[in-house]
Amino acid sequence: MKKTIRVAVYERHGNPAEVLRVETQPWPQPQPNEVVVEMRAAPINPADLNAIEGKYPGRKEIPAVPGMEGAGVIVDLGANVKDVRKGDLVILPHNIGTWRDAIAISPNELVVVPREIDPVQAAMLKINPLTAWRLLHGYVDLARGDWVIQNAANSAAGRAVIQIAHELGFKTVNLVRRAELIDELRGEGADVVLLDDENARDAVKKATHGAPIRLGLNCVGGESALRVANALAFGGTMVTFGSMSLQPFKMPTGLLIFKDLRFRGIWINKWYDDATPDERMAAFGPIFDMAKRGLLRTKVEKTYSLDDVQAAIAHGANNKRSGKIILELNA
Repeated sequence: MKKTIRVAVYERHGNPAEVLRVETQPWPQPQPNEVVVEMRAAPINPADLNAIEGKYPGRKEIPAVPGMEGAGVIVDLGANVKDVRKGDLVILPHNIGTWRDAIAISPNELVVVPREIDPVQAAMLKINPLTAWRLLHGYVDLARGDWVIQNAANSAAGRAVIQIAHELGFKTVNLVRRAELIDELRGEGADVVLLDDENARDAVKKATHGAPIRLGLNCVGGESALRVANALAFGGTMVTFGSMSLQPFKMPTGLLIFKDLRFRGIWINKWYDDATPDERMAAFGPIFDMAKRGLLRTKVEKTYSLDDVQAAIAHGANNKRSGKIILELNA
């Protein structure tokens, strides 16, 4: 058994490259009702960087370990643990800090993942695919053939929406800022991919032959959010889950009066905390099934060791990435 672990820590909020360091700590020992999880992978998400900067809701007490997502393998069991086994691949909760080699934790906080799923992919199933699943199931009762529109369709959450919707038979209109993404997203199952510009409204109507779109997904804000709202049918719903442009969504009064639109929001961490174990597994079950069959997969641009976390966070902050940046642990 290893005697020490590496842990990424910040003792004050600020520029992640300046305040984050890696320290050595003793190997964790489980209490009777705990297990030890040896981490395998943890992605670098924008929310992780925002948390280090002190700009994310629900700020942790510092010093703190970053990382809201990750997967690992159970390697040690406390004396009273019976419902999980050594060797189980598990997803960790978002409030414990995953950028570390290992952690002692209650098994009640873990989600066991089918062994057929690659640990790196498992590490990325809790935020973006789970968000996508809830976006498609929590707000509008969709049937096969129904249309959904989203902006920032090339984001990790947007790609998950495309892949899940394709499997469920929903059709997607996907707005992007760069023309080179059009063929790429079509290859992942997108039905329609259009540029997110002033011509989008007419282009959406033409591409869908005027079909009603009852669900819009917004993670950009500003003018892009308004374009999504304008494409919705009477009585449609727009769900916001991000603000990549850092611009507020200014809603014209007419969208409420003459289109009777609904505007909602989701923070997946809050949903996860409030959901029962059965509700969580009702979402994870089909997500795991799709992941096992290769139908749900998150692109990875590069992996880094925890010792190279400074380079990893610099890379992760680049918004022109083509995939996720991963901390590969205990490789």
